[in-house]
Amino acid sequence: MTRVLVVDDEPQILRALRINLAARHYEVAEAADGGQALRLAAEFRPDVVVLDLGLPDIDGVDVIHGIRGWSSMPILVLSGRAGNQDKVEALDAGADDYVTKPFNIEELLARLRAVTRRMVLHEEGLSKIKIGDHLVDLTGKTVSGDVRLTPTEWHILEILLHNPGKLVSQRQLLTEVWGAKYLRETHYLRQYLGQLRRKLERDPAHPVHLITEPGMGYRFQP
Repeated sequence: MTRVLVVDDEPQILRALRINLAARHYEVAEAADGGQALRLAAEFRPDVVVLDLGLPDIDGVDVIHGIRGWSSMPILVLSGRAGNQDKVEALDAGADDYVTKPFNIEELLARLRAVTRRMVLHEEGLSKIKIGDHLVDLTGKTVSGDVRLTPTEWHILEILLHNPGKLVSQRQLLTEVWGAKYLRETHYLRQYLGQLRRKLERDPAHPVHLITEPGMGYRFQP
């Protein structure tokens, strides 16, 4: 049974999530503030955390930092903060995905399944991943169909494939691939993602695996 820690200071949100998650056979623990969230993260050892940012004692971003200090458990932010800067800040702190309030419960559950699946794939250490009609071998650095990737394309693709279902921020990609001095060069990412889609996606104009989240980052959808 997948264990979920839900962190929110709104009782109605906690109740709605508890009922919906329990009905789908998740084991649920609840926290109404950041301090309790950090304690339960250590004691309950959830498989995934659903976290509001606007908590009464500790900002949610600081909770993310606190958990990331010792664990890689998936963190799905559920917040009323809809600005791109808030989303980027949470993602850069280590959140795996971001859903804004008001939210659709089915979308939230789909995102929850995605971040949980990412952790399973990571633990299994899968090295061969299918994208469209192509099989990408991360160990051998080959792509079926005689597709050739440049070193930079490989670097970007590896980051995305190692985080299936996760929204990877522009800042993270730019820093890891080009360095901290290139944080404003977002056009680099647009250029290289366009190249990767032309080489790997069945319909580059309508990608289903290498997804852009406008203003925030990119996502590999298995």
